[in-house]
Amino acid sequence: MKYLCLGYFDREKMDSRPKEEIDAVMRECGSHLEELYKSGQVIIDAGLAHETKVLRREKGKVKVTDGPFIETKEMIGSAFLIEASDMEDAIRIASLHPATQVGAGEQFGWRIEVRPIHYFEKREGKD
Repeated sequence: MKYLCLGYFDREKMDSRPKEEIDAVMRECGSHLEELYKSGQVIIDAGLAHETKVLRREKGKVKVTDGPFIETKEMIGSAFLIEASDMEDAIRIASLHPATQVGAGEQFGWRIEVRPIHYFEKREGKD
């Protein structure tokens, strides 16, 4: 079964720190990402930019606005897709992610949300 894992952070807390401090914390992530990848169960991993556009249908037309749609301190900073036998296995794999392994992440509100995927379609020739 496939699981979508979303990595969250508190943007306000991270933005309040000097760039050098954030860069040092992010350098700690590399070895943990390697362990996650070595599990052989990561299908795709993506870091997400802050820019967001929200699309919705309104009065018969698609409307595009700047996001995030809901005002919140918590932002999605990463998304990764894994293959796991069940939720317990998915939690084990997701717990290898830097969000749960790097101690400094706690002060920035790092966390991972694990969600089972009900269907998944891979289209040939599409990346």
